[in-house]
Amino acid sequence: MLHFSFWKTAAVLALCALGVLFALPNVLPQSVRDAYPSWFPARTIVLGLDLQGGSQLLLEVDGEALTRSRAVALQEDVRRQMREARIGTSEIRLDGRAVSVTVRDAADLAKAQERLRTLAQPITNTVFGATGQLDLEVGQRGANVATVSMTDAGVQARIRQAVDQSLEVVRRRVDQLGTVEPSIQRQGANRILVQVPGLGDPEHLKRILGQTAKLEFRLVSEDTPIEQALQGALPAGTELLYEGGSAEQGGRPLVIERRAIISGDELTDAQPGFEQNTREPVVSFRFNNRGAQAFADVTRQNVGKRFAIVLDDKVISAPTIREVIPNGQGQISGSFTVQSANDLAVLLRAGALPAPLNVIEERVVGPGLGQDSIEAGTRATWVAAVFVVIFMFATYGVFGFFANVALTVHVVFIFALMSLLGATLTLPGIAGIVLTIGTAVDSNVLIYERIREEFRAGRSMVSAIEAGFKHAFAVIVDSNSTMGIAALILFALGSGPVRGFAVVFLLGILTTVITAVTMTRMMIALWYRRTRPTTMPF
Repeated sequence: MLHFSFWKTAAVLALCALGVLFALPNVLPQSVRDAYPSWFPARTIVLGLDLQGGSQLLLEVDGEALTRSRAVALQEDVRRQMREARIGTSEIRLDGRAVSVTVRDAADLAKAQERLRTLAQPITNTVFGATGQLDLEVGQRGANVATVSMTDAGVQARIRQAVDQSLEVVRRRVDQLGTVEPSIQRQGANRILVQVPGLGDPEHLKRILGQTAKLEFRLVSEDTPIEQALQGALPAGTELLYEGGSAEQGGRPLVIERRAIISGDELTDAQPGFEQNTREPVVSFRFNNRGAQAFADVTRQNVGKRFAIVLDDKVISAPTIREVIPNGQGQISGSFTVQSANDLAVLLRAGALPAPLNVIEERVVGPGLGQDSIEAGTRATWVAAVFVVIFMFATYGVFGFFANVALTVHVVFIFALMSLLGATLTLPGIAGIVLTIGTAVDSNVLIYERIREEFRAGRSMVSAIEAGFKHAFAVIVDSNSTMGIAALILFALGSGPVRGFAVVFLLGILTTVITAVTMTRMMIALWYRRTRPTTMPF
């Protein structure tokens, strides 16, 4: 029968009180929230880019730069293979995304091709695993020239992997800026969409995301005269870079070994600071155990020589190794400002991008436009709620009043859960709230209509109410389950505002079952116990 124990009633009321407690900070001014004790819930819903303004960038992985970098690395791998196999070569030339190897003795051509095939790796994807394709293809040109080139499938696989890696690096970099709830998603095969609510300086965001931040420590080659290097006569395995700026900016040319003795991947921390004597901004770094050991070995073997700190193929500084550095700690100096030192520390902590990211589209949403969206969404929500409340009360009388109370608690629960989870509210999310208002009362309509049918069929008042809740419950669960499945699919496959809508809709479905069934039944049970009616109130 319609019986609610004291403890069940107390639990429902306590749940409502908690919902109000967690939702309340969203309507209180910041000064009041700041006065809250530390243990008191003060989290609020985070507004999305379309509601509070901010910056949006559409980035594209530079496939050409990625392919070029892979080709250069392939050339070095080919040179190492020929050296290990003791195969004499007269030329190892880079031609686009292929490497040509001219062997001195044509009899060694087959051996050279066999060694080159060991460089090829199978292409895999996350869905089907190994595809049976290789990322490299070995061929022959003439009697003594072997070629190894990147396949189209291999290039696409590397771009796909670069996007996956870039997503994580971009996320770490944006998080280092201290922003709230950024949205970072893949778009298409080689693009990344970055939305940062509340950030009104897209130039700073572009500076942070536009640098590859590939840090390398390389030895400086002192054997080649600079005049000879400027004429293009560089030894194998070296390149000409500039310290302190480009050639046009008056940078000093240096012949640098291509092979990195240690890379930024071995860093565990990087922090901005100041040099003790000159008070100039610097960046202090620390290697992990493996990096510290390698750094100690290199400095021990090259005391008196210079090594270059290279960031994105630009020499930041090229100090001389004075002594062994055993603790894996050091400083990077190079005419930094406080802001640039802080930015470099952010980049090094977040890690290097596998390829440059080009800005395809840039957009700034002003807070005024976001405020207009909030006002329009709030107005739509109020209008929808008022019409629903009037309809329910006019159609079902006191039962409609109970449904309206449950509807109010339903909306409070949505805001409470979003605050508790730190979810982001977007304009489509407001549309989701409006939609859940309709679906919430729809459950009450199913219950009330079933009660009316049972009463007209000859049941008593209390028996009709019991039968109405019992038989309508299965229908409510089925309908909400199908909507929940659709919302889960939107959340899994959608992005940005679509996922925001799905989150709000899922929370609305969850709270609907609690308010439209449990809470409404409790209020009707209390009403019946007090009034003992004999006729249906609607």
